[in-house]
Amino acid sequence: MQNIVQFKKDLFSVSPETFAEMALKLFRYQAVENVVYREFLHYLDISSDSITQIEDIPFLPIELFKTRKIITGNADTPFYFESSGTTSAKNSRHFVFDHEIYKQSINHCFRLFFGDIKNYTLLALLPSYLDRPNTSLVYMCRELMFQSGRPENGFYLDNQEALLKIILHNEENNIPTILIGVTFALLDLAENFPLKLTNTIIMETGGMKGRRAEITRAELHHILTEAFKTKNIYSEYGMTELLSQAYSKGDSVFYTPSWMKILIRDTEDPLSKLPPERTGCINIIDLANIHSCAFIATQDLGKTHADGSFEVMGRFDNSDVRGCNLMVD
Repeated sequence: MQNIVQFKKDLFSVSPETFAEMALKLFRYQAVENVVYREFLHYLDISSDSITQIEDIPFLPIELFKTRKIITGNADTPFYFESSGTTSAKNSRHFVFDHEIYKQSINHCFRLFFGDIKNYTLLALLPSYLDRPNTSLVYMCRELMFQSGRPENGFYLDNQEALLKIILHNEENNIPTILIGVTFALLDLAENFPLKLTNTIIMETGGMKGRRAEITRAELHHILTEAFKTKNIYSEYGMTELLSQAYSKGDSVFYTPSWMKILIRDTEDPLSKLPPERTGCINIIDLANIHSCAFIATQDLGKTHADGSFEVMGRFDNSDVRGCNLMVD
């Protein structure tokens, strides 16, 4: 890609009309300059010149972030985000060469869905995440808190009473607040301190981490709406291997920013894409992943809708769904 600087300038203003052009440009660049992705395409016997539409782009299995260093060109760096798996599991590592791209992605995306972050207090209930210095979720929350600049902002581990105190303060003073938390921690809070919230957005970001029995997102949202007397539970969809997020304002329907796109692949044929309303494996194009890999085949099951929104139906492992992974070391 001749002009990466210009690509970065255009990144957050990409339109539906220019998305495919930018994605194909980035694909051809990474197909040559990303060693692991180049090996993957060679394994599939696919030439980058043969790809003329984004639906035909092969997506790199996300499991390779656990075993390989996924970087493009000379974008080597000692800094990485690491997934929060169990101690017995091998965690994914996403090496981040340009922090500024992630910061811009965080802030542009938040403004797109919620407006100016300065209008909100951000409370982050993230036990088991704060003790991991390389967690992308913590980095995201820190950046949003910095941009918000409100003194009430803060991280919370298991000190639910302190969290409750600030929530009640904000409620009484009509201060718009976002409480973002992992699933098990929000469930703990709902059980211990149910209360009616009118100025607080509850935003779950997934994550049981073996602390509770797995439940569906619909069950989770029902429990939380009952406990906090709110109409909707919001959701954030992101992962270690991405530099962009999708958000849901209710009904578990997620929307992406303009530089991120979801495609669904057939569970039996990973090179075959499915139309809207068909459930399959989620593929993600994240144009912010300029220095890593922008084309990722996840372990999530989901479906898209005609307007480009999507739902996450669950997760799979290699024994549950055949054909989703093509090259895992």
